[in-house]
Amino acid sequence: MDYLKVAAAKPSLKVADIDYNLREMLDLIQSMESEGVRLAVFPELCITGYTSADLFLTGDLLHKSITGLEVLASELRFKEIAIAVGLPLSVQGRLFNCAAVLKGGRVLGIVPKRSIPNYSEFYESRWFAGARDSMTRHIDLPFQKGIPFGSLVFDSGDYTFGVEVCEDLFAPISPSSYLSLQGAEIMLNLSASNELVGKSAYRKDLVRMQGSKNIGAYVYSSCGVEESTTDVVFGGHLIVSEYGTILAENERFNIGSETISAYVDLSRIRGERIKNSSFREAEIPETFIAERVKFTQMTSIPVGFDRFIDPHPFVPRNEEEKRIRCEEILAIQSHGLVKRLVHTGARKAVVGISGGLDSTLALLVMVKAMKVMGKPLSDIITITMPGFGTSDRTYQNAVELCRELGTTFREIDIKEACLMHFRDIGHDPAVHDVTYENVQARERTQILMDISNKEYGILVGTGDLSELAMGWCTYNGDQMSMYGVNSSIPKTLVRYLVRYAAEYEFSGRISEILLDILDTPVSPELLPKSENGEMSQKTEDIIGPYELHDFFLYHLMRYGATVDKILFMAEHAFSGTYGRDEIRKWLRFFLRRFFTQQFKRSAMPDGPKVGTIALSPRGDLRMPSDASFETFIRELDED
Repeated sequence: MDYLKVAAAKPSLKVADIDYNLREMLDLIQSMESEGVRLAVFPELCITGYTSADLFLTGDLLHKSITGLEVLASELRFKEIAIAVGLPLSVQGRLFNCAAVLKGGRVLGIVPKRSIPNYSEFYESRWFAGARDSMTRHIDLPFQKGIPFGSLVFDSGDYTFGVEVCEDLFAPISPSSYLSLQGAEIMLNLSASNELVGKSAYRKDLVRMQGSKNIGAYVYSSCGVEESTTDVVFGGHLIVSEYGTILAENERFNIGSETISAYVDLSRIRGERIKNSSFREAEIPETFIAERVKFTQMTSIPVGFDRFIDPHPFVPRNEEEKRIRCEEILAIQSHGLVKRLVHTGARKAVVGISGGLDSTLALLVMVKAMKVMGKPLSDIITITMPGFGTSDRTYQNAVELCRELGTTFREIDIKEACLMHFRDIGHDPAVHDVTYENVQARERTQILMDISNKEYGILVGTGDLSELAMGWCTYNGDQMSMYGVNSSIPKTLVRYLVRYAAEYEFSGRISEILLDILDTPVSPELLPKSENGEMSQKTEDIIGPYELHDFFLYHLMRYGATVDKILFMAEHAFSGTYGRDEIRKWLRFFLRRFFTQQFKRSAMPDGPKVGTIALSPRGDLRMPSDASFETFIRELDED
């Protein structure tokens, strides 16, 4: 599944007591190995302690550091975990602050720190030279010869990683940027970052943004409170980040040894790098060209998989963030519509209002657009068009919402026109097939288009991203408009936008109507209603849960996830809600619809992109309308 368990470790230590430090590190290594961790990073100069100061200039400490490195390497001989540890190392008459990468009883490579801080509380250049002062690319140690030394990318065959040391992250141009461009998917940072008021937040943002810019994972370990407190205090900050998301973080100032771990999604990183042209076209200076160090490691299988997989990836989990996101989305939608209205010189904006979620959201966007333009809401022409399946509940909500808002409201019953059309095309109205349904959808679109012409206005579309992905719209019916404000809003997000409007934008009766619309099942209302006026057609009974389809769409489009991985993630995200067989059934259905309905998206109207995923043929999805889905669903059929 391309998941790799990584860890950041902070051992308890005693400054300059290498034997004690090794025992603490070995205990952590054993613990991480048993938990399935495959890659771990320890703090800067962790073998000796970062605050050893002028003791770095003593032969005993330097010699014991190398012996300690040999002990660590030997202890890893029969382990699968790879680790990065910090130590001082004398090379050709210069002392370097180094990160040594160990795996399988050997030192795979050593990376010297490039940026040597010598300001404020830092004075490392008293002891250490920077990586650019190195005059060799390979070094010998007493227990191993020909060790790669310098800028390195480590390659297991299943994943790649690079290493930088503390200040390298804080520098204007970090080595991790160039290592990432050369294939490093994960960056390890061995750090000794002291605590100052506000610094932890800045540090966290640096880690998060570096992973985001480099489209990779970033694993950060800083030394802890056991370091010398002569002038500064260290908090032992541990962070695991992936492409801008913090996967794990500890509480600082813990006494004693500790680790944090998380599963990194490698295919997510790879998919985004393949797609991002700015990343693949970036230039690498010759001085930053890295040597590739290959090693072998048994492929890991996720055991006790504990990575959180959001079942609703389009919707923020935090309530405050959700509110801010909704506000921003509505602003993007409404200002997109404002531009179209101004550019076309339209006098009116027309929308078909059904009492459902999508048309309600479109209407709310139109209301905000009119307010931005300083125009009366009566310039919005709302039209409800009852058909054979229109329920009493949706009809009443549509009528009352429009009147409460103060739009220009019209009602046009389409039943007689549809019956006439059935006669014209020779269709039996008792046959409730796709023709029966689509005649109604196209009749409504014809009315809306013609009224838009008559009123010198534009027709605002209501269809959402989920419907476009599934092709759950009538070609040249509700698929068509003059500007589709909801075209990149998935159904799961539509709900939250309408709820946001009900809770923050409106009050009183309008808010009550919006909340009732939220409680109404999603339905096209194209089949005859029941005797008591209720809808007889519920969309999710036919095509499956929208929350599943939005989940499938997100991971397929955002990162190009494989079908088996989407199934694996969905099982974890919806554990306890849907079983494996049900998820597989609807995933197969989604893929068939996604491929066979591309022709509808190829002819979709303009509309604003508000998130990372959209299906416009002019921007985000250039897909042949007749591509086969067999390769994709075959994995599900063979499961």
